[in-house]
Amino acid sequence: MTPSKLFALVQYPLPHHLLSRLVGRLADCRVTAVKNLAIRAFIRRFRVDMSEAQQPESSAYPSFNEFFTRPLKEGARPLGQGVVSPADGTLSQFGAIAQGRLVQAKGHEFTIGDLLGGDDSTAARYRHGSFATVYLSPRDYHRVHMPLTGTLREVVYVPGRLFSVNHATTQHVSGLFARNERLVCHFDTEHGPMVMVLVGAMIVAGIETVWAGQIAPLPRHAVQRLGFDTPITLKKGAEMGRFKLGSTVVMAFADSLDFDTLEAGGKVQMGQRLGETSGEAHAAD
Repeated sequence: MTPSKLFALVQYPLPHHLLSRLVGRLADCRVTAVKNLAIRAFIRRFRVDMSEAQQPESSAYPSFNEFFTRPLKEGARPLGQGVVSPADGTLSQFGAIAQGRLVQAKGHEFTIGDLLGGDDSTAARYRHGSFATVYLSPRDYHRVHMPLTGTLREVVYVPGRLFSVNHATTQHVSGLFARNERLVCHFDTEHGPMVMVLVGAMIVAGIETVWAGQIAPLPRHAVQRLGFDTPITLKKGAEMGRFKLGSTVVMAFADSLDFDTLEAGGKVQMGQRLGETSGEAHAAD
């Protein structure tokens, strides 16, 4: 048995939510000596580049969570043309949604319906569209931004497990992103519907949005739909949410996307061009 498979298997019996909430409490600690020690150790362990941060002095952060979700200096992530990456991280997988199925890793797929919490009627819009998955490692910048300008239509909280979402686990846990707790954010864009799914993971203390603060986790273990009386429009490149510790963003487009020459498993930065919708490509002809 490979180490990666063993790592995946030992996660099944663990109390995912209990561990994550305990870590969340520790990450919110504001005792100066404790939080400074944790932040400095984290920077050393993961070689975090603090020169990009708006506040490069690690001791200035009131808590580990505020350090972890730190903003970057203005202009640190210029926006490319077309559809851009929503976050810093690894472009795990991307491509066409074939008959409603997305690739998780070699030999593992999941359906768009399962990802969206069993909403098959909404999932039908994406059956012939495109998707991209970005994994945010612990050392990455952890705010999530808009790949296109969009108007928020609905947010759906889907409860689930909290498996790790690193490379080892995606290789061995089937349907991982459709099993973990997640926040499904539906947007209307000028290129049609777009959905951004913020996937929770082991020891992720919470998922925040710019329109409602921390949403996940919610106390009720049932699918919950959150509507809005006033439309919320977010410009391309604007922040839309953040993770308290590393996780994954899966985005899907009803329109097909013509991806640039990219490599699955390669690094991307927030704002980096990923490609353009087929409508944009046709308009340029």
